[in-house]
Amino acid sequence: MSAIKRVIPLLDRVLIERVKAETKTASGIFIPEKAVEKLNEGVVVSVGPGTVTKDGTTIPTGLAEGDRVLLPSYGGSPIKLDSFKDKDYLLYRAEEILAKLQ
Repeated sequence: MSAIKRVIPLLDRVLIERVKAETKTASGIFIPEKAVEKLNEGVVVSVGPGTVTKDGTTIPTGLAEGDRVLLPSYGGSPIKLDSFKDKDYLLYRAEEILAKLQ
């Protein structure tokens, strides 16, 4: 089992892997690292069970593993793991996710 799969979100939280922007154009020209901007797009890695109401029932989130989502410009808690230094993982509440992309 990979290290990131051992991170299980609680309640209505969602673990997102941020999608990296392309570093090469369609014609094969490499873009300098400073010129590449962060995309506000990600892929859902894992999802918590959902929000628990006052009477104890659980309302599941509307996201599933593998969904592509639109992220807000700010927010989310970064997750740093030694074995995945080249990937960007963030933990969001489900209500902070802006949209699901098709």
